[in-house]
Amino acid sequence: MATEHDSAILPQPGGPLAVGKRSTPEPGSNEVLIEVKAVALNPCDYYQRDHGMPPVPIYPAVLGSDIAGVVVKLGSNVTTVPGPGSRVTAFASSFYQNGSPDHGAFQKFTLAQSEAVTPLPDDLSFEEGSVFPMAVATALTAWTTIGIPLDTRYTPADKQAVLIWGASSSVGTLAVQSARALGFTVYATASPSHHDLVKKLGADAVFDYKDSDVVSQIISTVKKDGVQLHTAHCVVSGALQPTLDILKETKGDATAKVVHSPVLPEGHPTLDNTQIIFNFPPMDETVRSKHFYEVFHGWLNSGLKSGEIVPSPNIQIEGGGLDGVHAALDKLKGGVSGTKIVVPI
Repeated sequence: MATEHDSAILPQPGGPLAVGKRSTPEPGSNEVLIEVKAVALNPCDYYQRDHGMPPVPIYPAVLGSDIAGVVVKLGSNVTTVPGPGSRVTAFASSFYQNGSPDHGAFQKFTLAQSEAVTPLPDDLSFEEGSVFPMAVATALTAWTTIGIPLDTRYTPADKQAVLIWGASSSVGTLAVQSARALGFTVYATASPSHHDLVKKLGADAVFDYKDSDVVSQIISTVKKDGVQLHTAHCVVSGALQPTLDILKETKGDATAKVVHSPVLPEGHPTLDNTQIIFNFPPMDETVRSKHFYEVFHGWLNSGLKSGEIVPSPNIQIEGGGLDGVHAALDKLKGGVSGTKIVVPI
């Protein structure tokens, strides 16, 4: 096994990332050492690069969380992950590891907690596999945050609907796929150029969020369909007020529940008999480990095996390997729509 490896290292807040050598770690008892073949980028990556993000990383830091690669070595207590040579996708963030750079994604070898490692089917490329971890963790945590178990299976007779505002993003597309799997009638918003994709992933109706009358369009469709809409996921900023305007007319006497993935701004709008909850995984390590096991070993593993869950959104490949990660983060910061930037390593 290699004793050192290349890493895209952040020497201090603000960057830039620079490729350098790091010692290759041994996995802890519940960890998996993975050779990284592809990384996917998320907005929090460039935010952490530019500004820092609690918990404060250990500098020099290694950022990133979304990887696909090959298992190199299992920790002594790991029994739920296939052995060396197996293809996997993994959530390899240092966020829950006190910023430890051994756990960041942007390097050739990294550590991941075993509960957040999922076998990757042979018919999916490493680039496709890398898009899942953060998006799946965020989309699935949204349901449990508002009290919806991941084994829920509504039927049409239940007439349960959900609104997903911002459905063409990485998290949004997985929110749509998971909502479909839960049995919801799915209403979603996206730019018109992404409507076909969002419908293909499972939305029953998709609306242009820029339409001046989008709120009334959605209310009218819900009432025409005769379903109960009192659940929503705000995937993007600026979605809360129109979401509440819709729920005010569709929730009836039920307590509405809105899960909000961006940080809730101070003085955010509210609605009577409506819970508005920030979407965040459990901070207690034992509870979080159990939750991630259910998400990655249960839901994602089952969905990938059956083919019910597919890579989404569209992938934008950026070259350069680890040397190209810094520029790829700048492209993401500059704005992309309906795509996930992936860098092969």
